[in-house]
Order: sequence, then C-alpha cells, then structure tokens
Amino acid sequence: MTEAQILIRNVSASDLDVVTLVEATCFPQAEAAPKAALNERIAAFSESFFVAEHMGEIIGFVNGNVTNERVISDDMFANTALHNPEGLYQAIFGLAIIPSFQKQGIAAKLLHHLIADAKDKGRKGVILTCKEQLLPYYTGFGFNNIGVSQSTHGGSEWYDMILEFPIE
Repeated sequence: MTEAQILIRNVSASDLDVVTLVEATCFPQAEAAPKAALNERIAAFSESFFVAEHMGEIIGFVNGNVTNERVISDDMFANTALHNPEGLYQAIFGLAIIPSFQKQGIAAKLLHHLIADAKDKGRKGVILTCKEQLLPYYTGFGFNNIGVSQSTHGGSEWYDMILEFPIE
C-alpha cells in the first residue's frame, strides 16, 4: 500500500456505523465512545473529524472538538455543546486505525492532516490526552507533555499533551 492509496476526508453521517466499529475495535470498552456519542460528534464537529479510506473502505479516523481550553476535560467527550468552532485549540479525542492497517503510517497521516487543518484555521495549537506508553509517539510530532491529566476517562491514567504553533 502506498500513501497515495489513502484518502483523508471529512466524516459524513453515513459513516457512523463504520466509525463506531473502528472505535469499538481500537479502544477498550470503558474508553470507546458509544455510537450515540459518535453520532453527536459527527453532527457537532464534522469539520474536525477526519476518516482515512483505503480503496473506498474506512480504515481509521481522528476526531475532536475545538475549545479555548489548553487541556481536555472528561466532560468534553460527552458534551458536544462544549465545541467552540472559533476556539483556540483543536482537541483530539481519538486516533484509531483498524489493526490490519496499523504501523503503516496511516495514523501519522491523519495526525499531520488534523494539525495542518488546525494551523490553516488559525488555531493556537492541538491538545490531546494519551497513556504513558504513547508519550514518545506524540512527542515525535512536536507535542509537549504537560503532566498527568485530571482526566480519569475509562478509569485510566492519562497525560496532557500540547502542540503550540509558533506565533507568526
């Protein structure tokens, strides 16, 4: 598979079932967003919800709201009313690639796409939470670890990460 074979596009309402399946496949049940929550995210912030397609099939996605906060709080995952289209930071709630397509650069392509989109829209940066083992991965994209998160999403320990764009 070549990079050219991967299409990145905005999610659409008709993608809900496949996105739900990818979410359930890639995240533990306690952390996975249910179908209803994903449906609300698609409706509220499809402009910052991107899917990766290979030969017409969705194989992964990245999504998150836009906020003025520098860290993600647990209420953001469930409350799409906290999405602020004019916000300063693009949040990442989930980056998921189905297992048979992992370790082929697709997650990186989605991440680069979301970062570029946030820059193009004049955001100050991108924020996310991740588990300790993923700190080196996100650091490689320029994110800085700002410490253990207040988030207890899914009963796990998370770290707050931020990528701040240079002021131009």
